[in-house]
Amino acid sequence: MQLYTVRELLTEDTVGTLRRIADIGFTQVEPFAFLSFGDALRQGLTEAGLSAPTTHQGFVGGDLDEVFGAAKELGIQTVIDPYVAPERWQSVADVAQIADQLNAAAEAAAAHGVRVGYHNHAHEVESEIEGVTALEFLAGRLSPEVVLEVDTYWVAVGGHDPVTLLPKLGDRVVALHVKDGPGTTETKDQVAVGQGSLPIEQIIQAAPDALRVIELDDSRGDRFQAVADSFAFLTSKGLA
Repeated sequence: MQLYTVRELLTEDTVGTLRRIADIGFTQVEPFAFLSFGDALRQGLTEAGLSAPTTHQGFVGGDLDEVFGAAKELGIQTVIDPYVAPERWQSVADVAQIADQLNAAAEAAAAHGVRVGYHNHAHEVESEIEGVTALEFLAGRLSPEVVLEVDTYWVAVGGHDPVTLLPKLGDRVVALHVKDGPGTTETKDQVAVGQGSLPIEQIIQAAPDALRVIELDDSRGDRFQAVADSFAFLTSKGLA
């Protein structure tokens, strides 16, 4: 699960919250802004028996060696930049520059034994560059070492069908953010996986080898319970 879902609890009690997550049945989590949690994250992962194969951490334009060195120490394999501002996705030159920055970051990450990826929101698919979504255009400019984590909910919010888009991005997609709801920009509309309108099973089938990461940006109900319900749904369907 993406730990941003329970960000308030994680900030109040990092170790205890990670234990609660493990008690649900999770064996892997995806931290966010992992540098800000210091030793508490390391302690919590160890005590809960959890691993973090991926993490969200902004690095484009930042101190690459600090980020990738810290990731290596935590056993994180893939560092994913979760956001590049919408205004940078409107032209060929701007998206090409993002690709160049990700490619350069991949080289720096390789020196630490980790790799880099990018995670989308809606604006990367709302923008069209040379007849394709800006996200597809980006993918065509990336080095083979750079991967994608596709947030399938935000693809839907951006007006595209994730079931159709995922095969176009191919094997570069190594992780999915699996979330549910009516596909609106209002994050409080998000619900437990299986309780909304997205075709969850078809989405996963469109990228069957990708890591499945449960996340709610927000919700009107209890987000921790929604995570537990999401895990139960995916498990019952043989999808987790």
